[in-house]
Amino acid sequence: MDFTLTEEQRALQDTVRRFAQTELPDIARQIEETDESPSLDVMHRFAELGLLGVNLPEEYGGGGMSHFEAVLVLEEVAKISVGVAFPIFESCFGPALAIAHHAPEEMRERVLPKVCSGDLIVAVSMSEPNAGSALTDLTTKARVDGGKVVINGQKRWSSGAGHSGAYVVYCRMSDEPGAKGIGAVLVEKGTEGFSFGKRERHMGFRGVYSADMFFDDVVVPKENIIVPAGGFKKLMEAFDLERCGNTTMSIAVAQSAFDYVLNYVQERNQFGKEIIEFQAVQMQIAEMKMKLDAARLLLYRSVINAESGLPKVGESSIAKCFANEMTREVTGKAMQLMGGYGYSREYPIEQKLRDSWGWGIAGGSIDIQKTNIAAALVGRRFNQRAK
Repeated sequence: MDFTLTEEQRALQDTVRRFAQTELPDIARQIEETDESPSLDVMHRFAELGLLGVNLPEEYGGGGMSHFEAVLVLEEVAKISVGVAFPIFESCFGPALAIAHHAPEEMRERVLPKVCSGDLIVAVSMSEPNAGSALTDLTTKARVDGGKVVINGQKRWSSGAGHSGAYVVYCRMSDEPGAKGIGAVLVEKGTEGFSFGKRERHMGFRGVYSADMFFDDVVVPKENIIVPAGGFKKLMEAFDLERCGNTTMSIAVAQSAFDYVLNYVQERNQFGKEIIEFQAVQMQIAEMKMKLDAARLLLYRSVINAESGLPKVGESSIAKCFANEMTREVTGKAMQLMGGYGYSREYPIEQKLRDSWGWGIAGGSIDIQKTNIAAALVGRRFNQRAK
């Protein structure tokens, strides 16, 4: 198995890295200070460079590349900032992929070109006040009435809520219990009866909106059904790819913290010498590097094995779980190595530490991933409700 990037992949990675390091740091600092998402101008710049929908088909305006190339692009931008990279994450690994793989052709032609041009961000709306990890307990209902769909319910913890222009809303579309009754509908911002609660303020993820979403007799055309009742498995297959995006963001945060602290320990002097000369520091640096490389290889396995389709749940869950734990450890070690400088907002590590914790919650918690891994190993799902 060859893990060497091709000449084209290296060129793509280098190009995106130069762009990210040259044009994005000031934008990232502004996002961190204001807690506002990237502007439309930034979105259009991403589109101009082909960074949106890297792995979406060319006929919809995408890059026509593989999930692996999308990983390379996302990591380089996310090293600068989670907030500035989030629109790329959404276009390459978010609900746009559920539309690309499972929605009717008319919806693909209507939505995906706008995603790739930077004129539309599509967010996923899954969790509810009483249905997060227990997603099949969701109660938001979508009733088909002739040529229309009427939606009622409440959603919570939707990244992008209030800012994104459209939402892939998971909802109960039949009276069948559990997963059998669940499908998904596209709802556009501004639709009558669709509103947002107070914006959440999180520990990290500055620039990424989150809020409750309310559906009060929201009416959309029947053509907005992405998958009907019984399509939950398809939706979760697409979500397996979103886990790979989550993994990439975790790795990017950790890698950027590692790069910064590796330079720091070679410049910082204590007791008359660079602190990298101390064996205890060498051990920490080596452990950080080992964990980073392992996480990246698990991610690459998942996306490469998926080829042009969607990843396997077991491989994507292993990659996400390991990277989620790794990024917390690496950013924590980076802060400890920098001492007071790491804890200061004048330096980037405290932001990296805050951002690192969110990925082990978003997209399915660390413990849920471990349950997925065990289920994949024995070939069956576990009933968490059984007493």
